Amino acid sequence: MLMVDTSILTVATPALLTDLGADVNAAIWVTSAYLLAYAVPLLITGRLGDRYGPKRIYLLGLVVFTASSLWCGLSNDVGTLVAARAVQGVGAAMMTPQTMAVITRIFPSARRGQAMALWGATAGAATLIGPILGGFLVGAWGWEWIFFINVPVGVVAFVAAVRLVPDLATHPHRFDWVGVALFGTGMFCVVFGIQESQQYDWGRIWGYVTVWRLIIGGIGLLALFIYWQSRNRTEPLLPLALFRDRNFTISNIAITMVAFSFMTMGFPLMLYAQAVRGWSPLQAGLLMAPLALGSIVLARTVGNLTDRQHPRVLTVFGFGSAAVAVSALALVIDANTSIWLAVAAMTLLGIGSAFLWGPLSATANRNLPMHQAGAGAGIYNTTRQIGSTLGAAVAAVVIDWRLHAYGLTASGGGEAGLRAAQPIDPSLAADYSAALAQTLWVIPITLTIGLVACLFLELPRHLARRE
Repeated sequence: MLMVDTSILTVATPALLTDLGADVNAAIWVTSAYLLAYAVPLLITGRLGDRYGPKRIYLLGLVVFTASSLWCGLSNDVGTLVAARAVQGVGAAMMTPQTMAVITRIFPSARRGQAMALWGATAGAATLIGPILGGFLVGAWGWEWIFFINVPVGVVAFVAAVRLVPDLATHPHRFDWVGVALFGTGMFCVVFGIQESQQYDWGRIWGYVTVWRLIIGGIGLLALFIYWQSRNRTEPLLPLALFRDRNFTISNIAITMVAFSFMTMGFPLMLYAQAVRGWSPLQAGLLMAPLALGSIVLARTVGNLTDRQHPRVLTVFGFGSAAVAVSALALVIDANTSIWLAVAAMTLLGIGSAFLWGPLSATANRNLPMHQAGAGAGIYNTTRQIGSTLGAAVAAVVIDWRLHAYGLTASGGGEAGLRAAQPIDPSLAADYSAALAQTLWVIPITLTIGLVACLFLELPRHLARRE
């Protein structure tokens, strides 16, 4: 449910543009607000699970998430929807680290790979199922139902968690509120600066604050956050000692690249499918079906391989396949691309993604001590959400940049085409296709960074002992 809500709005973007009278950037803020509010508290909510018990924090987060989902569906303007999505993100942040921490603490190291592979496959498939489910709900009942659907699911999940999730031992922890303030403010400045850069023409936002000053200031705050963590002698929000485990460090870098790539990809593909090709929301969402099938069908096989094979082999194959697939998409997409070419590329991307989500999740936390399970899960999910948040922001700015390059922003008449769910003027289709395809080239670059990082993964301890 949480991961579906990360990606479900990509297919609903044209409908939001129409119903709420928003532009593309405002509609993407509906996703960015959720991702930002999701990412910032993760470092501390993982620690809350260690202190008060993951089950308690999970249930509290589930109540917040479900209630705010109802608020989202009842929103009648984009500002209210952004606020509701931010609260929804806080609920999601309370839940996510607890799921990973429970798996880490219940399963022994030698069997954790299969469990984490299923966790990762669920996250990967849900991220990719989002556009399919969103397309069906938007086409059948309207965009509001992509939020209303969470309410019955949340109620069932609450009852199931009360009955089935075990109560685990707690560990005393202190909370680094200074670190939370530095990290949250820094992330907001960077994301806001990137996403709003084109709107302000990379110039002045208000007073002496320019886009570049905001971004540089945000990076400075994040650097100060890292420095503070290194000097905090009580209990830092980000235990830097965890990064002495090479596999933990590399897995965090790699999952950031994965999350960035998949979030960046969703917006241009859904706009292309609906605005250029004239497909319905459901048809557009089905373009993602091969991705979801890859994660689901290969989950068991990849899980078994994760416990037996070097993670370098699995992840390098995954990144390589995904990079080739997205490069092929960027090359072939135009106003008349054969659907079968797109399906073939998406199928290869689905295969590659199956070798990324689960193996990276298992590799990240496999060697961590049990009392740091919550902190490790919080860090891992934070880096994943940072990737998604930056991916959404970069998607907004690159789409706007490329549309402007083709004269398709408001001054060129093209912005009106992206304010509606109906297809654009056929005379503009070739330029729109080219602009959206060029946006996709950001993704192979980030996937290649992930591939290079995974070349340095080490053999996990349980495999080293077996040898």
